[in-house]
Amino acid sequence: MTFAQIQGNDDVKQALTGMVDEGRIPHAILFHEDDGGGAFPIALAFLQYLFCRERSGGDSCGRCPSCGKIGRLIHPDVHFVFPTAAGALSEQFLEPLRRLVAERPAFREAELTDALGLAGKVPMIAVAESRRLLEKLSLSALEGGWRAVVIYLPERMNAEAANRLLKIIEEPPAQTQFLLIAHQMERVLPTIASRCQRIRVRAAGAASAPGFADAGLLDELMDALLGKDLLGALDVADRLAALPSRESAKSFCTFAADRLRQVFLAQQGIEGAGEISPQARAWAARCRKTFPRQALEVLDRTQTLIGRNVNLKILFTDMTDRLFLLI
Repeated sequence: MTFAQIQGNDDVKQALTGMVDEGRIPHAILFHEDDGGGAFPIALAFLQYLFCRERSGGDSCGRCPSCGKIGRLIHPDVHFVFPTAAGALSEQFLEPLRRLVAERPAFREAELTDALGLAGKVPMIAVAESRRLLEKLSLSALEGGWRAVVIYLPERMNAEAANRLLKIIEEPPAQTQFLLIAHQMERVLPTIASRCQRIRVRAAGAASAPGFADAGLLDELMDALLGKDLLGALDVADRLAALPSRESAKSFCTFAADRLRQVFLAQQGIEGAGEISPQARAWAARCRKTFPRQALEVLDRTQTLIGRNVNLKILFTDMTDRLFLLI
């Protein structure tokens, strides 16, 4: 995978090649993408450029042994970590990952889950994965140069797994590069995120943020919550419960989650956060810094229960009560 094969994100590609050319490569880079946004092929192109000994013109040669191995995900010094089934390691699922990347480099999370045969499950990155990775990194590079670790969805790491990797991400061995690819920045362990250079990746021709027919309902709900007006917030909850369908109720949760991610980005001052709406910035200044993360968990729970046919009046009342206590 060369940079020339990737559409869009020219500023990101230029920044990455500049890091290598100037010899100022951060030891850990955290790519933030929307699901299927193309960060995985950009990570591969960056590694090819880093490892390639014949790079020129701002790109890898695409022909040398290192380029070929990285492009096919078979380089012995490039390790991949991604969510798997309980008790399993990523290295056990490399073949289906290779097939998926060959067919669709900018794959979506659900496509990876299906490719691994884990449909219907919630894959995680467990502590056993961290132990295995630390074992690998304790050995010398097999080809005598750079080593790299690509972690797809670090937000799926449990706390113990993340904590085991903290020290090595902060102070990696010489010529060891960490690349992380996240969809939900607010769920990445802050101690991990703070040790990485963050880069926003946008899909070529990316669609606009999720929409909702009556966006004013969220504005009213947030105004009531921030004003500590529980009765006003519960009035909005009643109107949410009266939405015409369960799909409309789910759409509200998706729309609200997107806005709260913007609040999180604004509070953290994350680079490349031009997507943040003025309303989200205003909310960010007024709510607790713990609120976006916790509120997203509440919205996820609500959306899940909507799909299980739980009464909407009960759900949205409960959601509102929880948000009122958190904000």
